Amino acid sequence: MRPANVVDLRGGAASDASAPGAGADLFPLVLDDVSFQAGGTVLIKGIDLTLEAEGATVIMGPNGAGKSLLLRLMHGLIDPSGGTVSWGGAGMGEAVRKRQAMVFQRPVLLRRSVAANIDFVLRLRGRADPARRQAILDHAGLAAHADQPARLLSGGEQQRLAMARALATEPDVLFMDEPTSNLDPASTLVIEEIAKAARDRGTKIIFITHDMGQARRLADEVVFVHKGKVLEHSPAETFFTQPASTEAGDYMAGKIIL
Repeated sequence: MRPANVVDLRGGAASDASAPGAGADLFPLVLDDVSFQAGGTVLIKGIDLTLEAEGATVIMGPNGAGKSLLLRLMHGLIDPSGGTVSWGGAGMGEAVRKRQAMVFQRPVLLRRSVAANIDFVLRLRGRADPARRQAILDHAGLAAHADQPARLLSGGEQQRLAMARALATEPDVLFMDEPTSNLDPASTLVIEEIAKAARDRGTKIIFITHDMGQARRLADEVVFVHKGKVLEHSPAETFFTQPASTEAGDYMAGKIIL
């Protein structure tokens, strides 16, 4: 059963199971021999990866593995040095970007009120509506802070606002780069529940985390990255019980991976 304190921020009735997304035409997401280098150093090395529309994909790996770079390549924030990234057989373009949203490790908020942060994205989508904004703030537990400057919220509240604002755009794909790494357990729980509700409504979630428990709670599949390469891409149950690579097994055992 869906948690009582979380309401779908995309609108519509709740769903208890993963549903085919309205953005299925965006998929598959295909990375074909994708590489990325900076300052003469190759950081992403010939990645071949295909992701489908359903569920939550969690990207894991040790520090410096290239997880955030991989996420940014998928989202189109940076261009590959080699290879291609395609969505549903098409290249990255403005139409594709408009159907995606991203939540960063540190919230990126506008220097205005909490309510104005939501109003801004609703206007961009041609859906400026005080009732819609109020519903979004209620669902994120931020209605009492509507007139407060966003920068004065606590860290957990700022991240909830970032999540609510991202989902207010009704994205088909939501990227999340360790959004709970600096949050208290209560705020982490709320972020996870909002992410689960979005997934169950058909939004594709692509999520980086170092938290093994969080990955087990959220992942439908896992992409394991090490030294700029994808060493493993498998269903979550398989990854957590029978990892195919020594590096993934060592990572889950808490060992230092060189």
